[in-house]
Amino acid sequence: MPAVNNLEVEVKFLVVDLAAVRKQLLDAGAEIIRPRVYERNVRFDTADNTLLKKEELLRLRQDTAVILTFKGPSEFDLVSEAKVREEIEVQADDFDRLAVILKRLGYDPQQVYEKYRETFRLNNLEIVLDEMPYGNFIELEGNESDIKATASLLGLNWQERILSNYLAMMGLLAEYHNLPFQDVTFENFRDSDVSIKDILPLENDS
Repeated sequence: MPAVNNLEVEVKFLVVDLAAVRKQLLDAGAEIIRPRVYERNVRFDTADNTLLKKEELLRLRQDTAVILTFKGPSEFDLVSEAKVREEIEVQADDFDRLAVILKRLGYDPQQVYEKYRETFRLNNLEIVLDEMPYGNFIELEGNESDIKATASLLGLNWQERILSNYLAMMGLLAEYHNLPFQDVTFENFRDSDVSIKDILPLENDS
């Protein structure tokens, strides 16, 4: 079992009106702890996706800093109604050199995903508003009881919570629309009416 302080506990919700949710957060007393910033994320893996097959993630992120992240498989705890998984992060200062190190270890870039993210603090939670190329989301991370209470405060329907990650959702979306790409970039979705709303009902039924 991973150390408790390495566990990520979170849920996501699809956001229809991002500006309205942002106003709700501020009205509820949320503090902006990181202004809106562009993120570029690169998933590294072996050529045959050894990590992905084990539901593990090795990611290099560039925003205002460089962050290397490892995520373990989700913890299937019947008591928890949130997504729980191991997460270990370390900050670096050179994206390109760290990418070279990963390549030397046998991990190559396999998938890119972009987003704009604004980060808040409310009720002991880290709350982010994510603008993905295929839709907008609010993500709440922290203690599960605080997550549920704050979701209710914000008028979010707990039954509509999303436990999937953005790459898994992209996989469903790509399969549903037979998309010719896997990278979640704004350029790939430019001039497209493809939306995560196309597959979320399918996901909720599974």
